[in-house]
Amino acid sequence: MTTRAYLEEGTKKVFASAADWPGWCRAGKDEAGALKALADYAPRYAKVAELARIDSPKDATSFKVVERLKGDATTDFGAPGAEAREEAGFTPKELARLASLVDACWKYLDEVRAKAPASLRKGPRGGGRDREKMYAHVLESEMGYARYLGLRL
Repeated sequence: MTTRAYLEEGTKKVFASAADWPGWCRAGKDEAGALKALADYAPRYAKVAELARIDSPKDATSFKVVERLKGDATTDFGAPGAEAREEAGFTPKELARLASLVDACWKYLDEVRAKAPASLRKGPRGGGRDREKMYAHVLESEMGYARYLGLRL
């Protein structure tokens, strides 16, 4: 059994997102790179599924691309921004499952934050953020994404 995936294709980057697993998304320079990165992160995402008490995909490194999305400047900047066709009209049972996984993503982030040093290693060009600035960036981004769902925080 394969894991369904969406590809969001920009001119510089491609994002691969596991269709049924919110938060499991990785980028690459091309389709193959994005799918490889998604597969490489399967063990990390399995911890999220475990927190949500949901079984991980049986073959988390085998993907079937079910939709290709046209990316834009947001994609090339380094964030997914396109909405797949089937990301609307969920049943109450599907919504409960997705909400459980999103809640588990936040719990996992909190666990990682608690273990991370206050000062994070900087990138090769000196970039990067400290732990609390990175955490604040994630929260601010999520508030922006919430608007797409019609939520006001």
